[in-house]
Amino acid sequence: MSEIVEKPHARRSETSSTYTRQHEGTTVSHVDFADCDHCTRYPNRWSRIREYIREPAAEFVGAMIFIIIGCGGNCQVVLSSNPAVASSPKGDNLSLNIGWAIGLAMAVWTSAGISGGHINPAVTLALATVRNFPWKKVPFYILAQLLGGICGAGIVYANYYHAINLYEGGPGIRTISGTGDLFATYAADYMTSVSCFFSEFIGSAMLIIAILAVTDKRNVPTPPSLVPLAIFFIILGIGIALGMETGYAINPARDLGPRILTAMVGYGKAVFDFRNQYWIWCPVLGPILGMQAGALFYDTLIFTGSESIVNKPDTEAERKHLHACPQQRNKIPAGVDVV
Repeated sequence: MSEIVEKPHARRSETSSTYTRQHEGTTVSHVDFADCDHCTRYPNRWSRIREYIREPAAEFVGAMIFIIIGCGGNCQVVLSSNPAVASSPKGDNLSLNIGWAIGLAMAVWTSAGISGGHINPAVTLALATVRNFPWKKVPFYILAQLLGGICGAGIVYANYYHAINLYEGGPGIRTISGTGDLFATYAADYMTSVSCFFSEFIGSAMLIIAILAVTDKRNVPTPPSLVPLAIFFIILGIGIALGMETGYAINPARDLGPRILTAMVGYGKAVFDFRNQYWIWCPVLGPILGMQAGALFYDTLIFTGSESIVNKPDTEAERKHLHACPQQRNKIPAGVDVV
């Protein structure tokens, strides 16, 4: 299974839009090229270019939406706790978790039909390793997700710029403990390095297991249009149960994109020096390794689909299939024996 959500394919009878209309005395004919087997797939030059960037663009937009809603929720809840910013607090910890869950659901709704709705480099890598997602697409997906995270964080920072100034005490003051942790994730002081890694590892493993289960046609499959809603509950549950100690990044792009943005706008290299390069071994490597383990765990014990490397047929199974299947036997040239 290479996609979180199976891409929909419109039937030609549903896309037909050939019609004429009168405009200033002139009859103008409109034809939907998708309705014609003899017409080009590209009605103009831009549509030809878009064909090559459409999937990464969907991942970019999805990741950007995810960060805008998630980091935007962080900023609204925390910054509003300062009387100089708002007359009363605008949310609590549950608001934060709901915001991230809604953000990912919106991101998947936006991109699932185009790119599969990964929104997460760890998900992309897991599907490429365990399932049949093409490795040649992996670098483009990850780059798009990271850039989407940077742009999303930049939009949130611009939107809350003046509130951040009030909260920090001035436009030239930027600290991790003040507002930097509204964008990237930073572990609680009492957490050891091993505990931080384990928290991200287990949360990420749970996420990929839940995603694979929701989209497993041989389990209890969720209708494609409702997969984003299922993702909402999955993220909400992980946040409520495991979000306190490390901020549950469970997504390298979700953490690294906003972290890069904060380094660019004045928080400095401290965002990368925190706890001996915490950023790489906890919110980046933790999710990647956790999802590799979770995907392999699900496919090894539960999944039976042929697209998994765990279920790849061996030589003996292929030989028996060729002997037993009439359709395959008919394809074998005369005089060729199946060993």
